[in-house]
Amino acid sequence: MLTTFDLDVLRSFAVGMELGGFAKAADCLGRSTSAVSAQLKKLEQQAGTPIFRRNGRRLALTEAGEVMLAYARRLIALNDEAANALHDVNLEGWVRLGVQEHFGEMLLPKVLGSFARAHPKVKIEARVARKTELLARVAAGSLDLALAWDDETFVGGERVAELPMRWIGPVDEIEGWSRSSGEPLPLAAAEAPCLFRATATAALDRAGIPWRIAFTSPTLTGLWAAMEAGLGFMVLTEFGLPARVRVVGDRVGLPSALPRLALSLHQADAGAGPAVARLADIVRQAVRDSVQKLEIPPPHTPSRPVCDAA
Repeated sequence: MLTTFDLDVLRSFAVGMELGGFAKAADCLGRSTSAVSAQLKKLEQQAGTPIFRRNGRRLALTEAGEVMLAYARRLIALNDEAANALHDVNLEGWVRLGVQEHFGEMLLPKVLGSFARAHPKVKIEARVARKTELLARVAAGSLDLALAWDDETFVGGERVAELPMRWIGPVDEIEGWSRSSGEPLPLAAAEAPCLFRATATAALDRAGIPWRIAFTSPTLTGLWAAMEAGLGFMVLTEFGLPARVRVVGDRVGLPSALPRLALSLHQADAGAGPAVARLADIVRQAVRDSVQKLEIPPPHTPSRPVCDAA
């Protein structure tokens, strides 16, 4: 006989893992700690195998627990999508979303697909562009939402994630260059002005490592091609990296002290209607899911509590 898992139990489990503690999950979900503990015992009984193991004074997941967590997140997301679709079944109108190219391939199909399934009567427009253009369009009211990397020059967005910058390079060694070779490090970079480019050159200058711009491109597609061809290194986050490139900083001895970068959701000042609010929820969840796969902690003070049900 197949087991039917309890969604409330799965939600307590997923929230506890996301917050880093089940006492925090109990507080977030409005339950007692003992009630959440009972739910976790029930979950292990239903699973028929241990899902936790002791790691010092803390609980860690077993291999079965990691599998359970992945399915729990999927089941909760599907449940919440269904609940929202039924609640807003007659939602109509237009929404306009902008994202930087970093999110076009990895995030945009998931966001658009989830929104279209839940709200088939709402027409959606999407634009992939550089941050300055996206935020200018949000300010002018020609975009309702924009997902963009943040820095001190842009304020007013809702922070939805924070990720460390990393040195990125090809899977194989770059022929003719090593830290001890004495040759300038070959950099691949977007056209200036670019926060990632500025971060890379500043870090190399501080470390006394000579560098040269070996490849420039206005698009990430061009930069990925340069990485794959072994033309140079670049600074980015791990968000949306294709399989043919990887984090290489420790392997080649590049400066490890790179800053963290905020990812923010910007919204037009006109105020969000229900369709825009629903799209913003889906974008937040898609970002959260992607960051969790990278095992990077969520923001310290998320704008929308992670325990919120639909």
